[in-house]
Amino acid sequence: MSQATDASPPKMRREILVVMPGLMLAMLLAMLDNTIVGTAMPVIVGEFGGYAHMSWVVTAYILAATISTPLYGKLGDLYGRKRLFMFAIALFLVGSAASGAAQDMGQLIAFRGLQGLGAGGLMVGVMAIIGDLVPPRERGKYQGFMAAVMMLAMIGGPFIGGFLTDAINWRWTFYINIPLGVVALLVVAFTLHIPRHKNQARIDYLGIVLLSIAAGSLVLLTTWGGTEYEWNSPQILGLGALAVVALVLLIMVERRAAEPVLPLRLFKDRNFVLINAVGFLQGFAMFGAMTFIPMYLQIVKGQSPTESGVTFIPMMLGAMVASLLSGQVLTKTGKYKIFPIMGGVIMIVGMALLTILKVDTSLWVISGFLIIFGVGLGLIMQVSMVVAQNSAPQRDIGVASSTSTFLRSIGGSFGVALFGAIFANQLTNYFTGRLPGDTASNFTGGGAGLDPSQIKELPPEILGVVTTGVTEAITNVFMWSIPFAVAGLLFALFVKQVPLRTAGLPGGDDAKGAPDTVEADAAKMSAMH
Repeated sequence: MSQATDASPPKMRREILVVMPGLMLAMLLAMLDNTIVGTAMPVIVGEFGGYAHMSWVVTAYILAATISTPLYGKLGDLYGRKRLFMFAIALFLVGSAASGAAQDMGQLIAFRGLQGLGAGGLMVGVMAIIGDLVPPRERGKYQGFMAAVMMLAMIGGPFIGGFLTDAINWRWTFYINIPLGVVALLVVAFTLHIPRHKNQARIDYLGIVLLSIAAGSLVLLTTWGGTEYEWNSPQILGLGALAVVALVLLIMVERRAAEPVLPLRLFKDRNFVLINAVGFLQGFAMFGAMTFIPMYLQIVKGQSPTESGVTFIPMMLGAMVASLLSGQVLTKTGKYKIFPIMGGVIMIVGMALLTILKVDTSLWVISGFLIIFGVGLGLIMQVSMVVAQNSAPQRDIGVASSTSTFLRSIGGSFGVALFGAIFANQLTNYFTGRLPGDTASNFTGGGAGLDPSQIKELPPEILGVVTTGVTEAITNVFMWSIPFAVAGLLFALFVKQVPLRTAGLPGGDDAKGAPDTVEADAAKMSAMH
């Protein structure tokens, strides 16, 4: 018994190492799709047109994943994770195949939404399964694996996306998921052995509906505000009112639900609230960079998708090194508070540097800026999930993981939508009066004018206006992102250093209504074998 509180039993270690390849493949699927498609986005928009709706290719995916994430987390807590996890992988693969076969922007957005419904269960499934098998104090030993996969996807994704777009077709940025997903399904099916729960509790359907309405309304508000409709228009004001009403009703419903999809009890923990606020604001920055930096590199610097993917490598290397080092320190010392603070400061410096980009900024300087930005991200992303899971009882590991993932995803969705609106408005304002009417509308009215291959053929006088306008719009996006990063840093300053659990201790929070400690899981798994 005493050994179990100090370290995972040998049987448990073997179980974790055997299942780790399947979990890493699932993580690779989730992370790779976020990065591989971003590099191909300018080409996709150039082929389909619909520049004004570009952000929806990302937003539809994020929104669907965001809405489904809490459901995956809660159902996993109630009924077990393996079958639900495999279903999420299969749904993600169907969405990937359909997205690759899309014939117009509307179809692509719809199929990206389907893909996102599956993706919602991938990240939270991996995190919750790790949370079931590994106590927080030991989790740093295994975070190295997951961090390596995440960084591999973030480093390799832009390069692979660019290579596939250049060498074959942008559609293969979706088709590449299929062989990886099939392997992940097989590995998980034959190696993941975790207890199946039997629970007769009612699913919180009303909470799911209200949460979906609130999230959807807010994303639509930030997407349409200032572009499709004026900010003071009845449509935007109506969406804002609907979001507020849905959130108020959600709080009322969750207080009374037997098994709430978003348990309010989690938000009574100070660290849980603060670290998720940091994650929410981190989503703004990360997805903003992933969306707009490739556009700068391809349109302004004239890089091919493959070349822009290579230029991204320094940022991902910075994030990988910072993430791995922070994980090692976390494992050895159990100290974590310093990392989100350091990460916040460094990220703000990186964003400030990205606001001074010019048309003629050298690639070496850009790489340096991206390294700094990546180090900031890496210091934050490694520890946020550990802190969130450590703040929740073991019986709520799934929903704690899904809530953290949900808030980070909704932050990304808001970031892409809000910054997309800022970018579009800035671009329209800059081109108005500087370009002939027909030419300006081609670049700002949803046409294919921002296709990088076509921009290279523009007359020099028009090309100069376009590249300068795109540069100023993108630097303006990073300028607007700095206040969100500063807010995240302020939240990080108030995170308390709470000892990380070494196991679910009898009589502690984990024992309240939830005997599924690491020892209990080990005993169950031994019985299963």
